[in-house]
Amino acid sequence: MAAKRGTALGRAGAGWSLQRRGLAGAGAGGRDRLQQRYDAVVIGAGHNGLVAAAYLQKWGVQTAVLERRHLLGGAAVTEEIVPGFKFSRASYLLSLLRPQIYAELELQRHGLRVCTRDPYSFTPMLEDGQAWRSLLLGHDMAETQRQIAQFSVKDAQAYPKYEAFMSRLVSAIDPLLDAAPVDVAAWSQGSLLQRLRALRALKPLLRAGLVLGKDLPQYYQVLTAPISRILGHWFESEPLQATLATDAVIGAMASPHTPGSGYVLLHHVVGELEGRKGAWGYVVGGMGGVSQAIASAAAAHGAHIFTEKPVTRVLLGPSGAAHGVVLQDGTEVRSKLVLSNASPQHTFLQLVPQEQLPEDFVQQVTKFDVRSPVTKINVAVDQLPRFLAAPGAGDGRPLPHHQCSIHLNCEDTQLLHRAFEDASAGEPSARPMIELCIPSALDPSLAPPGCHVVSLFTQFTPYTLAGGRPWDEQARNMYADTVFDWVEAYAPGFKASVIGRDILTPPDLERIFGLPGGNIFHGAMSLDQLYFARPVPSYSGYRSPIPGLYLCGSGAHPGGGVMGAAGRNAARLALEDFKHL
Repeated sequence: MAAKRGTALGRAGAGWSLQRRGLAGAGAGGRDRLQQRYDAVVIGAGHNGLVAAAYLQKWGVQTAVLERRHLLGGAAVTEEIVPGFKFSRASYLLSLLRPQIYAELELQRHGLRVCTRDPYSFTPMLEDGQAWRSLLLGHDMAETQRQIAQFSVKDAQAYPKYEAFMSRLVSAIDPLLDAAPVDVAAWSQGSLLQRLRALRALKPLLRAGLVLGKDLPQYYQVLTAPISRILGHWFESEPLQATLATDAVIGAMASPHTPGSGYVLLHHVVGELEGRKGAWGYVVGGMGGVSQAIASAAAAHGAHIFTEKPVTRVLLGPSGAAHGVVLQDGTEVRSKLVLSNASPQHTFLQLVPQEQLPEDFVQQVTKFDVRSPVTKINVAVDQLPRFLAAPGAGDGRPLPHHQCSIHLNCEDTQLLHRAFEDASAGEPSARPMIELCIPSALDPSLAPPGCHVVSLFTQFTPYTLAGGRPWDEQARNMYADTVFDWVEAYAPGFKASVIGRDILTPPDLERIFGLPGGNIFHGAMSLDQLYFARPVPSYSGYRSPIPGLYLCGSGAHPGGGVMGAAGRNAARLALEDFKHL
C-alpha cells in the first residue's frame, strides 16, 4: 500500500458492522446472548447466509448466524480503509439480487437504496498514442446506436437485435436460478416419492426449452462457444466486441477465446434494478448496505446474528448427521440444521472430518476449480479522473461517463486475450484489463467533499507468481503501479490525485473474505461446474453427504454474484427437511 499526505492505510476501519447500528454483536437487537441450542445455525454472514437465515426465521425456524469477521456481509461490505472514505471493498455493483428477495424480505423498508446508472458503460480508447474516441452505452437505444455507429453502422443496426436475442435467453434461464437443480441420483435410484420430487424439479428446464423453442441449438452455442465467436457473429467493430466481452471474462480465469465464456456473460445480464432488466447500480452507503438490509430483515423476524464467532468444526451425532457447530473458543452450539455460507472447500475439507465423507466426494471438492484472475484496488482520490477521450468542463462535477463501468485496455479482444496469457504464464498482466468505477459520482456520502472513491477491478493476475514468488508488498505495489500507469495514460493527473490505496491480490481476497483462490464466485462459473455439477455431481441440490448439513453460498447453484438465490433455495430445502425431523 502507498499513501499520500501522510494518510495511514491498511487499518481495519470500523466499516459498517452491525454492531455500530445495534443489530448485532451480542446478537439480534444487541441484547441476545448466544444460546446453547437453535433449530438452525448458519456458518458465515455473507449475503447468502443472511438471506438463508432471514427466510428460515421468517418461516418459524429459530436461527443463529455466526460470522468470523468483525462485520457482516462477506464480500458485500463497506469498509473505511482510508479515513473518511467508505469503500465497497470487494463486490462493488448490484444487479443480480433476486427480485423475490427484495419483495419478500422488504429490503427497501429495511434501508436498501440503490443509485441506478444510465449510461452504464464507457470505453475510452488509446489509438496510436492518442485517446480521442470512446464508446458510451446506455438504456437510450437511439443514443447507444449513435455511439456504436462511430465504429460501425452495421453494428449499430444489429445491436437492438442482439439485445433482444440475449433478453430471450435470459427469460428462459431466469426461472432456473430460483430452484434447486434436478436431483439426478434421486431420479435414477431413489424411492418413488423421491423420483416424483425430482420430476417436479424438471419443470424449469422444460419451461426453458419451450421458451427457446426451435432456436435452442443457437442458444446452446451461446452457452458453450467462446464469446469471441458469438460476438463476432453479431458485430464487426472491435471496441464494441471487447466492451461486451468484459462481462464474459470478469472474475474468470478465461480469455474471450475460451469455450463456455458465453455463460459468464449471461450470468452478468440476468439481473434487474427497479424493474429494468440488465441494469446495474451503486448501493447507497456502499455494498454493506445490502448486507445491512438483509440482516435487519432477519433480525426483525428474530434471528440472532453474531460477529467475531469463528466456527472451527461441524458437530456430528452418533448417526453421522450434523447437530451443531464448535466455535474457536470451544463453545458448542447445538442445532438440528447447519447451513454453511462458506466455500465448498472450507466447509467439507476443514469443518467436517474427512472420514465422514465419501472418498470420491472429497476428491471432487479438492479438484473444484477456484482459479482467480482478480486483483481489486480501492483508491481514494482528491478529484475526479479526467479522461482525454471525454474532456469535461473542469469544474469537478461528475459527468455522465463518470457513473459508468469504465473499461480500460479494452480496445479489442486480443488485448484481453494477451492479458489472460500473461497470467497463465504466472505473471501479472503487463496491460491489464481494468474496470474502473466511481460510486461517489452518484453517492457523495462515500467520500469527503470534492473527493471520490475509485474501484479498480483488474485482470489478469495469477494466485501464484511464476517460480513460486510470493505476492509480497513489493510485488503487490509493482502491479498496482502498472495499473495506475495505464489509468494515467487514459486520464492524465490520476496518479497525482491519489490519497491512498488498498491492494487485494487473489491471496488477499482469500485470506480476508474466505474466497477460495481469491475467486469471487467461490469457484469457476464454467459449464462443468454449474447446475447439475455445482459444487460436484450428485450433490448440486444444497444437501451434502452429511445429513442436516447444507451448502448455501456461492459454491452452490446458481453460483456467484450478490444474488441471494443460493441462500433462498437452500433455506427452502432445509425447511422441507426440518418439517420431517
